[in-house]
Amino acid sequence: MIKNFLHKYSDAGILFIRIGIGIPFVFVYGIMKIDGGPEMWQMVGSAMSNIKINFGHVFWGFLASASEFFGGILILLGLFTRTAAAFLAFTMLMAFITHLSMLDPWHMAMHPMELFGVFMGLIFIGSGKYSLDNILFKRNKQTTSSNN
Repeated sequence: MIKNFLHKYSDAGILFIRIGIGIPFVFVYGIMKIDGGPEMWQMVGSAMSNIKINFGHVFWGFLASASEFFGGILILLGLFTRTAAAFLAFTMLMAFITHLSMLDPWHMAMHPMELFGVFMGLIFIGSGKYSLDNILFKRNKQTTSSNN
């Protein structure tokens, strides 16, 4: 009985994940980095040096900041979820690499790795039934599935 209920409403679980991840990325991580301006972007973008990209740190930092802020909004709304999750997964991978390179304690390094896992999961499962992706692109899903 409980198993059937949970299976029937599994899309609610995806919604809870999107809300739980989206809110902090919009209102904590993303907005802080966007508001930090070029100085913050330089610092965030310098993480690219860990993979031997030693130019355009302000640009890379802005992209990371924008992916956290705007990606968080998109994840919350369930709009272009897989694309937003891909950008956020890369951002979290770079954060993990940065923590490792700075020899930070494991509890600090693991947080972005955990988030990387969540974003990778969203890439595979998508935004679920309770999302703008589902509302806006539902017709396309029905059309392609009826053609197969």
